[in-house]
Amino acid sequence: MTTLLANAENAGPLADYRGLGDAVLSERIEAVRRRMGERLVILGHHYQQDGVIAHADLQGDSYQLSKSAAEREACEAIAFCGVHFMAETADILVNRPEQVAARAGRRVTVVLPDMAAGCSMADMAAIEQVEDAWADLGSVIDTSDITPVTYINSAASLKAFCGRHGGIVCTSSNARAVLDWAFSKTKRVLFFPDQHLGRNTARKMGIPLDEMCVWNPHEPRLGGNDAAQIEKSRVILWQGHCSVHAMFRPEHVDAVRASLPGVKVLVHPECSMEVVDKADLAGSTSYIIKQVQAAPAGTQWAIGTELHLVKRLEQQHPEQTIRFLSPVVCMCATMYRIDLAHLCWSLEHLEAGAAVNVIRVDDETAKWAVTALERMLAIS
Repeated sequence: MTTLLANAENAGPLADYRGLGDAVLSERIEAVRRRMGERLVILGHHYQQDGVIAHADLQGDSYQLSKSAAEREACEAIAFCGVHFMAETADILVNRPEQVAARAGRRVTVVLPDMAAGCSMADMAAIEQVEDAWADLGSVIDTSDITPVTYINSAASLKAFCGRHGGIVCTSSNARAVLDWAFSKTKRVLFFPDQHLGRNTARKMGIPLDEMCVWNPHEPRLGGNDAAQIEKSRVILWQGHCSVHAMFRPEHVDAVRASLPGVKVLVHPECSMEVVDKADLAGSTSYIIKQVQAAPAGTQWAIGTELHLVKRLEQQHPEQTIRFLSPVVCMCATMYRIDLAHLCWSLEHLEAGAAVNVIRVDDETAKWAVTALERMLAIS
């Protein structure tokens, strides 16, 4: 206990950290990392600001980070520099019952440095809304012939909903494989919360737009659709979107092609159908990174995804010309809330045994969420 108190002597209210300079905060963060060693894993999502990424043990997308952390046997605590649903996924994967049993009942503590770091897209589909939609759909069609599919960018409760109803989770990398799996067992798919990923993926599979409909959870009846449209639709898309990727417009693609002849336009499939159609390439965050890494010197890119990632790629690949697709700033403002002050504050309290902002998914929700995630793993 004496050592613990000595290590945590700087821990205090968050307000005490806000006036500290970045150099001081970075030094204190690194001090905690040295003292805790392999017991601590700091996860940094690609969209984090550079100062935070500098302290991350692992950098990647949300699912990749959670999966990697779960494989670290010495890990006792995770600080997830991302958003709320990402920390939930980490808690679910790292604290599966068999893993907790293997650690003699010890859970890994997962903290989110700033609890206000949420995701506007994930918030567009609340579990109550999805349950109401499911019941509403059941008044028109047989819900046993619908597979619910939730994007990884969703709350644990939605992943659990999919687990309970024979559904599955997808990422932007494996969305097509997941939809193939879903259509092998049912006629229809309910895809949430991002309509654009669902639409773009379904179109690549040859499903026409007139066999898709959009479900507006704020409409009182059938999500704003008539019964005939629901019956005709193979893909029911939730009316949700990523606020960052929705900022990219078709005219941005036209403008960059006019100003930078020979440019390749590379976008994320969370962008609208109109933007994806005009782009040269579309793919997940990892796909975007790999395309740039594999490109020869002199390649010119206009990239449509979160600003911090694009700027980081620009710095890492000076041999290429890399531009941000939009003329206006498009960054993940909620993820940007995590800064060095929040990270230092959460780490020092974690080390002190007085963890703040702990993310803990209840056992029942975690059980069904894991079921949906394991279905995804089985086909990936």
